[in-house]
Amino acid sequence: MTWNPATLPAQPGRTFVVTGATAGIGYFAAEQLAATGAHIVLASRSAAKLRVAQDSIRSRVPDASLGAVVIELGSLASVADAAAELAALPRLDGILLNGGAMSMSRGATTDDGLPILLGTHVVANVRLLAGVLPALIGTATEHGTLGRVVHTSTGFVGLRNYKLDDLTRMPWTGIGAYTKAKTATEVLAFELDRRLRAAGLPVASVVSRPGVGVDAKTPERAGIRDATTPYQRNPYTPWAQGKDTAAWSAVRGLTDPAVQGGEYFAPSGGRRGEPVAVPTLARTAAPARDLAERVWAQLEDLAGAQIPGLVSAKV
Repeated sequence: MTWNPATLPAQPGRTFVVTGATAGIGYFAAEQLAATGAHIVLASRSAAKLRVAQDSIRSRVPDASLGAVVIELGSLASVADAAAELAALPRLDGILLNGGAMSMSRGATTDDGLPILLGTHVVANVRLLAGVLPALIGTATEHGTLGRVVHTSTGFVGLRNYKLDDLTRMPWTGIGAYTKAKTATEVLAFELDRRLRAAGLPVASVVSRPGVGVDAKTPERAGIRDATTPYQRNPYTPWAQGKDTAAWSAVRGLTDPAVQGGEYFAPSGGRRGEPVAVPTLARTAAPARDLAERVWAQLEDLAGAQIPGLVSAKV
């Protein structure tokens, strides 16, 4: 179908959660979703920043329906508490797993001793899904809809192949560690969709890639992107887009009525452009069955929780 990010389909009555919603792509995804009439729950580590983000969204969408949940992705205890709070919402239609630390320090770890990028971008999401998936299934079943889990990846995954036999053994470079974490994210996302399908459950798991979003092309929002917030230079700026348009792929994954599980959305031009469905990468979308199962088992073990109701989708 033709997709126009400027005229999103109305989503009245629905509830979406966005992690990492107080800055960058997560903030703009929340702002765009709020304009559809849905109830948007912003999730981030700072209560103060959550208030700033809510005020900013309301300045653009005066009638926005907003909620907030504090979640520290570097603490599995905090993630479990946030998951319980989200699972108690009257309705939960979709979640955008966008948050995660961007520390490139090799020695950085989470509160639970995990490598910071693996812990916040992947393991925390497993713990979160373990808590909220029943609510997503319940909402979709009650309303005859399709729940959505949208995972955020990166184009770097297609450039370098990292072994996933031991997820905690991270590459020396920060970008390598980030790429390996996002490789595990994709394997998790596609395996989740296979298991949901095998169980006949009304929730779709899809992957989004933002392209390249840079501060220089991002519109200003008070306290979000202005003179008071850090500015990061990027050598790809001439070929990039703002973080507002970088949010489009994830927003399409959550709101497009034609979305099916196992799809991958990315900018049409690679680094920028309107969101389109793109071919998946075979080694993450269709890896050897034993690899997908081993990644799944490792992640559940590291998260200290099992995603309920799902078993291996062996064929």
